[in-house]
Amino acid sequence: MKWLWIALAPIIVVIAACVACGATLPVAHVASRQARFRRPPDQIWSAIARDKTFRDGDVNYEVVESTPPRRLVTRIADKNLPFGGSWTYDISPDASGSILRITENGEVYNPFFRFVSRFVMGHTATIDKSLRELGKKFGEDVRIEE
Repeated sequence: MKWLWIALAPIIVVIAACVACGATLPVAHVASRQARFRRPPDQIWSAIARDKTFRDGDVNYEVVESTPPRRLVTRIADKNLPFGGSWTYDISPDASGSILRITENGEVYNPFFRFVSRFVMGHTATIDKSLRELGKKFGEDVRIEE
């Protein structure tokens, strides 16, 4: 039994340190990224409005603002998740197509998840993934910008 505690002690210490660090981080954060696409704004709008508006896995969203084909704001509708917030999709025309900027106004309520979101995954990980997936849908390699 002593060996079990010796083996578990470092794990417990690391988890406690992550929780303590996470408790010092703010609950709210803002993260934003953009990418350029060789598609006009209406095609970008159609793709995000169809794919990302109401559901993403087990997360339900509600539309807060919809101004086709320029701006879409969605908010997490489920209040029982360990995170919440909104995503704003701003689409602007560009000489070669469009620029899509996604801004997350997020909240992470659990201190351990806050630590993971900030230091392990990064606040922009889901935004980056969404921009890349949209690029793949259009057959484009996108360069993600700040």
